Amino acid sequence: MPRVKRGKSHLKKRKNLLKKVKGYRWGRKSKIKLAKTAFRKAGAYAYRDRRTKKRNRRSLWQIKINAACRENGLSYSKFINLLKTNKIELDRKILADLAEKHPQIFSEIVKSVKTD
Repeated sequence: MPRVKRGKSHLKKRKNLLKKVKGYRWGRKSKIKLAKTAFRKAGAYAYRDRRTKKRNRRSLWQIKINAACRENGLSYSKFINLLKTNKIELDRKILADLAEKHPQIFSEIVKSVKTD
């Protein structure tokens, strides 16, 4: 069986890994052992935090809607309940945007929900 020399494939792997960890701090950008673990951890954190970001955004939307609702004399939970009973299908992202940038329109929505 012939001898297999792995120099080219090893260097290619190392080069690709070091390209991916460029900009990391300390030895994690230059030492293979540290770079491998740093890269693996970075991927895990990125996957986890993509979900966490969605969670944080939703809670921020709820805070914005609640603040705008209380200015119009209604709590967040009652407002959401009234939206559902009146079959108004505006999601929290849109409502938060309206509450922040267009408070007049948001107050009209609150009034229409209250009267029905």
